[in-house]
Amino acid sequence: MSIQLVNPKNQLALEPNQDFLVDAQGNTIPQINGIYRFAPQDNYTDNFGFQWNTFQTTQIDRHSHQDQSQERFFKVTAWDQVDLAGQNILEVGSGAGRFSQIVLDYTQANLYSVDYSNAVDANYQNNAHHGDRLKLFQASIYELPFAPRSFDRVFCFGVLQHTPNVKKSVACLAEMVKPGGELIVDFYPIRGWWTKIHAKYLFRPLTRKMSHKKLLSLIQQNSGWMIKTYQTFDKLGLGKLFNRFLPICDIKNTLPPDLSPQQLKEWVILDTFDMFSPEYDQPQRISTVKKWFEDLGMENIFADMVPYSHSHAVAAVKGYQKNN
Repeated sequence: MSIQLVNPKNQLALEPNQDFLVDAQGNTIPQINGIYRFAPQDNYTDNFGFQWNTFQTTQIDRHSHQDQSQERFFKVTAWDQVDLAGQNILEVGSGAGRFSQIVLDYTQANLYSVDYSNAVDANYQNNAHHGDRLKLFQASIYELPFAPRSFDRVFCFGVLQHTPNVKKSVACLAEMVKPGGELIVDFYPIRGWWTKIHAKYLFRPLTRKMSHKKLLSLIQQNSGWMIKTYQTFDKLGLGKLFNRFLPICDIKNTLPPDLSPQQLKEWVILDTFDMFSPEYDQPQRISTVKKWFEDLGMENIFADMVPYSHSHAVAAVKGYQKNN
């Protein structure tokens, strides 16, 4: 069964009409390049649109010949590929479609995928060949264009910390889950008082105000010596002490371990840009997000760090919507 689309401004049902969606009051939503656009082109996620259209295939498993996205997705969700057949899944914050690809390549689920930025264009290029099983929308997490309580499963990976109001973001996701359905989120965790004693938070007040092109160019120009310095500290056993103060992503604990030198540089530039460019970066305590799930009436809640590859792990919370 397909999901009823609604106008998030008035909750009226939307129906297709040529290259538009239209509600009973005559309000229209345009379809541009195969994607319905509920969001303005300029918003606080501009950096992600620039990022994922620049690095369109970097994190896509079938292009990078890695399996990190596949492993992370199934370790964090613990979903059975066969059980997902025919189910309606909502993905919020899809970027270039690294996890969209996993759902579409490894299951027979129907995927409704949303991003607030024009990264949806990169996702379309990467995954549109799956046809009607993929439905893409440019929309805000706070104004999702679907009837409430519609989806069998909802997931939101790598996104929550970059939204203006993380608690409200979780509530908006939970509203999309049908009775008995499941919601899974991951996010940057607060590990202790030292979490924000990090180069990312020291430099972000400056870097997030730079033009995207200028910031990317600055990272590209300095990536070589930063990679070598990171690796040197790591070999000397000083990585845990000093690498957090380098203006570079955490190579050892976030990137695949067997990248070629060229791939390593590309991933480092991408992930370092991802560190410094977002308008918002708000890590959360796992216990706090778990409490939000409880307050929303979710059941059978899991909340912990989930290891998924080598020394990699993400903070995740999952729960089920009550059966009414």
